[in-house]
Amino acid sequence: MNAFRTSIFITLAAACPFGAQVFAQASKKQPPPRNAPAAPPAPMQRKQSAQRPQPQQRPQTPPPNARTPQFGDPLPGLTRRELQEFNDGKVEFENVETEASGLGPIFNGFSCVICHSAPAVGGGSVFNVTRFGHTTNGVFNPLTSLGGSLLQEREINSAVHEVVPPEANVVAQRNTTPLFGLGLIEAIPDAEILRHVKRRPVDGVLGKVSQVQDVATGRTMIGRFGWKAQIATLLTFSAEAYVNEMGITNRLFPVENAPNGNAQLLSEYDTVADPEDTLDARGRGDIDRIAEFMQWLGAPPRLPLTPNAIAGRGLFQSTGCANCHVPVMRTGQNRSASLRNKEVWLYSDLLLHDMGTLGDGIAQGTADVRDMKTAPLWGLRESAPYLHDGRAATVDEAIKAHDGEAKAAKDRYLKLNQRQMDQLLEFLGTI
Repeated sequence: MNAFRTSIFITLAAACPFGAQVFAQASKKQPPPRNAPAAPPAPMQRKQSAQRPQPQQRPQTPPPNARTPQFGDPLPGLTRRELQEFNDGKVEFENVETEASGLGPIFNGFSCVICHSAPAVGGGSVFNVTRFGHTTNGVFNPLTSLGGSLLQEREINSAVHEVVPPEANVVAQRNTTPLFGLGLIEAIPDAEILRHVKRRPVDGVLGKVSQVQDVATGRTMIGRFGWKAQIATLLTFSAEAYVNEMGITNRLFPVENAPNGNAQLLSEYDTVADPEDTLDARGRGDIDRIAEFMQWLGAPPRLPLTPNAIAGRGLFQSTGCANCHVPVMRTGQNRSASLRNKEVWLYSDLLLHDMGTLGDGIAQGTADVRDMKTAPLWGLRESAPYLHDGRAATVDEAIKAHDGEAKAAKDRYLKLNQRQMDQLLEFLGTI
């Protein structure tokens, strides 16, 4: 497959941020004829509020020979082989797919890095994706036969352009999430997550695990990735993104998405044999390399705590934010020393919670329409805008939008004086 690709670095040399000008130029071109190589797609939907808050206090300058950890760094202490897997996976992550390599016929992006580049490779982006479905008497239908629930907004030819069907009465935006530290999250034992499930509501908070049938292992596992905790392993995460976001079939998902469910259009415009992610001599495909890149990608670096941030940390606990945004979990035994028995300062219980009006109306797996996974807060200072649909430009706005099981904590936040609010927000800017 790599023979048909162009390095993303060439694209980035001409466009900054990642792919933005490429998208803009492509939007002016006429749709390519059938079977012609696809031009880079038009811009995906931009979030309205993409300004990132700046921390109020910067870390002190380190000694000349010290290196401050950065977003996008690999995990510390990787072996030579693990570091090579990280670097090889990063190259794959930045590669640009083409129609000849299996892109499309419908897709959302032509490279992983297009949607995961801020503030570094593996982060988030200014793009949302769209989910849709139909709800009748509280029962959600993903409208799979009409191409749901994920809308692929780009195509190799205008003849296969997807739209939200008129049958949909639920349409939701999904914010692109950063991938930093996902290997550590994958290494957290199920028992550690189950420890935070409450038998009875505490301060209105209950929480439940997302039970999913993992495609990669064939086992029922606890989901921990995605806004609905609908994915359990990084390999499944990688494979699902390949087929759903880029239209590249693979050994785990060998069936292509038909444009709005139209099998005739699919057969006419999908000319690359499935699975499109071909295997190398070791039996590994691109989805394996992407999974390894995510596995070895480091956690967001934390900033030093100022006196105000220390006070804010106490307020984070006393307001009840930590009931769901559990500060730290611990990994278990692991073949890699970099993942074994490590503290993971993720600020999430990885559970599903009924968020009331903040739910997105989409059901996935065991997650109901009002259920959302507790979003990890680490790296918050570099992941604006906030919430599942990017509606909040600031952390303050995001807190004030909380509802359902988080309402009691929000109400306590609203009772803080301005100085206390600032202290809490300053703390969140360090994690």
